[in-house]
Amino acid sequence: MIGEAGQQSVSPEDGSYWSIEINDLLLRLETSASGLASSEAATRLGRFGRNTPASTSSASALAVFARQFRSPLVLILIFAASVSAFVGEGQEAAIISAIVLASCVLSFTQEYGASRATEALKQRISRKAIVLRDGVECSVAAEDIVPGDVIRLSAGNLIPADGVILDARDFNVSEAVLTGETFPIVKAAGRSAPDASLARRTNAVFTGTSVRSGTATVLAAATGARTEFASIAAALERKIPETEFARGIRQFGYLMTEIMLAIVILVFFANLMLHRPLIQSLLFSLALAVGLTPELLPAVISVTLARGARAMAANGVIVRRLDAIENLGSMDLLCTDKTGTLTEGVIHLDGWLDVDGNPSTDILLWARLNATLQTGLKNPLDEAIAGASGEGASLPAFTKVDEIPYDFIRKRLSVVVRTKDAEALLITKGAVLNVLETCGFVSTAKGLEPLDEKQRAAIDEKFRRWSADGYRVLGLAIRRFESRKTFSRKDEIDLIFAGFLLFLDPPKQRVKETLAELAHRGIAVKVISGDNRYVAAHLAQAVGLRADRIMTGEALSKLTKSALFAGVQHTDLFVEIDPNQKERIVQALRSRGHVVGYLGDGINDAPALHEADIGISVDTAVDVAREAADIILLKQDLGVLVRGVDDGRKTFANTMKYISITTSANFGNMISMAIASLFLPFLPLLATQILLNNFLSDVPSLAIASDNVDADQLLRPRHWNIRFVRRFMISFGLVSSLFDFGTFAFLLLFAHATAAAFQTGWFVESLLTELAIVLIVRTHRAFWTSRPSPLLAWLTFGVGVVAIIIPYLPFAAWFGFVPLPLPVLAGLVAITALYLLASEATKRWFFGQESRQSHRKGVGQLIDGRPKPHAA
Repeated sequence: MIGEAGQQSVSPEDGSYWSIEINDLLLRLETSASGLASSEAATRLGRFGRNTPASTSSASALAVFARQFRSPLVLILIFAASVSAFVGEGQEAAIISAIVLASCVLSFTQEYGASRATEALKQRISRKAIVLRDGVECSVAAEDIVPGDVIRLSAGNLIPADGVILDARDFNVSEAVLTGETFPIVKAAGRSAPDASLARRTNAVFTGTSVRSGTATVLAAATGARTEFASIAAALERKIPETEFARGIRQFGYLMTEIMLAIVILVFFANLMLHRPLIQSLLFSLALAVGLTPELLPAVISVTLARGARAMAANGVIVRRLDAIENLGSMDLLCTDKTGTLTEGVIHLDGWLDVDGNPSTDILLWARLNATLQTGLKNPLDEAIAGASGEGASLPAFTKVDEIPYDFIRKRLSVVVRTKDAEALLITKGAVLNVLETCGFVSTAKGLEPLDEKQRAAIDEKFRRWSADGYRVLGLAIRRFESRKTFSRKDEIDLIFAGFLLFLDPPKQRVKETLAELAHRGIAVKVISGDNRYVAAHLAQAVGLRADRIMTGEALSKLTKSALFAGVQHTDLFVEIDPNQKERIVQALRSRGHVVGYLGDGINDAPALHEADIGISVDTAVDVAREAADIILLKQDLGVLVRGVDDGRKTFANTMKYISITTSANFGNMISMAIASLFLPFLPLLATQILLNNFLSDVPSLAIASDNVDADQLLRPRHWNIRFVRRFMISFGLVSSLFDFGTFAFLLLFAHATAAAFQTGWFVESLLTELAIVLIVRTHRAFWTSRPSPLLAWLTFGVGVVAIIIPYLPFAAWFGFVPLPLPVLAGLVAITALYLLASEATKRWFFGQESRQSHRKGVGQLIDGRPKPHAA
């Protein structure tokens, strides 16, 4: 076990472990280059804790419950209850307190349940790392790594702990998250000065950074809260841009706040001028503020998003960031690579051919040696080579000497083996053009020849022909050396071009239908691939995409920002693309007004995943891509994504239903109440009656997350538009107020109601109208043709029954209610029925107007008012 002195000596704060000689550090950490025993690792996990920043612990139930009372509206109500108690209105204070507590409990149960569900989903995509335990490599959760562990790292890995390098090959690490340095840093074993800055500790690696290329073995020295990442975690948090939906919610909050303040101030001072009691006027004004505000909106959003996340998880889509669900529903353009999404992703090696195009067992043998002995980034091409059936010499006859790992600049990988003749054989495979640039000779049936222009043209012709037939073609070259131990990139020169490897990755069986389903939902697809133009065009034709609008990486590199901005709109296939160009393409597409989704699973996809509105990766992706993504697909299938889009749009639709309900009858009732208070000799509703009304009308809203969504609301991207909300609020609010004034006339002129009877009657009518509007605005269709979810229907019906019988209950007097004569009650129900029909007619008129305005502006406009980009 690590002693206290050893623990202190290697702490980042005072140990400067990067300056300690390796053998000394191994002794201090009481470990070895072969790693820890599993039992010792378990003991250290108990001592040091899990390898996560301390700030990432999830909130407790008590903390979530306490957070409900930090809402400004809740604080206003607590203040109102305190004022009531202070002036001797104990009953009113108790009622206000009970309603506040009930509202907070409702909000807490929804939010806490949502957070627990989200946490459970995140556990399904926890990160893994390769460590040495009991002397053998094994995969463990990154959270279980402890000081003294020996970690294996390769291209694409996120580094899980702070530590020093024991050995490395062509090891480049991106440390931008810590240092801001754009370019990868070359790392190697050795020692750094005790006072070296982060950027100068070239023998150390740090949590949260990522491996760009090469391989390394690292000794973990600090984990969890003791890492550099944790010490500056507040400054390192990923700055996630505000989503369109979040921005809309914020703007909606501003709108409601402006209306609330204007009405509350006006009503309060108007009541004082009418010589109403100060406390009564204050409570009435504050109750109006509560009635106007959608105080359950945060809870409804949380529940709706969490339910959407669970539904998506059931369909094979894990949400890493809940806000991303709304963006997924808004997506109108998907950028994707072709491998595994448009194709089967199960690559087969179909040919191993010499330069003349004839099958060659030597080519297969050399390819197998290269693929099976390399220790860097694993990829499907190497797996296809290893699994190919064919004759060839046995691999045990060769011994690995060295390797030159793959990187995205060279686009090739070299392995050096020792033959039975004790000479070294360097085998290079990679993109045909990148392999050719290292070659000075070519092996033909006539023997070894210089690689001249004629030979290059012949090789290029074969490459194009096979590519046009849908094959992915790699080149393979060799060179023999006198035996030595180390090799470098400088040795990739004057190679002999030996032949070709032909891979086939056929289109998925239903991909054409899936692309049609995406198009039916208003989502265009663009392919961004590092493959050559011929393979990409062949695949595009096979799956039903346009193959004539192509841009190569070479052409893209010559474009200015404005030229690329114009060109991306009319391009469907981006081919031969370098990693850094992917981010530029996504950025240009977003600048054109698209909501862009990017699907990628490689190291070079991380920048584009960050740049996209919605980053999408797969469960088998490299660590960097998974961490950069907002959505993880458990299956690399566009069909899964289609279902995820539908779930995202359902989530958006159900969230907007609550806002529509709040901004229709609720808004109209509060406006009516404010106006009526200026002309009636008494308050139209008491403060406690307003709060009770608001509480009861919110109960069905808790079921909105489970409500059914009409199929026609899933057929286009959904966007937030505050102008649309304002028009909706005014249109339906006016209808609500019109019927409120009709109710006032009915109660005063027909029923000759007293103050208590008037308040009771209008309480019943206003609550019934708020419930009725739920059934109207939840659908764009006729309400009787769209079935609500059973829970929403029963809650709405149940609260409606409560609204009718509440004046006759024993505790009615607590709220100032009196029993209503049956003719009066029947009249109120009739007014509500007329309001239901009027609201339905208003809905048809309103959406008809919106549709006509959209049509007049052209087909490039959506009904919600957001400009729709031209079809790609």
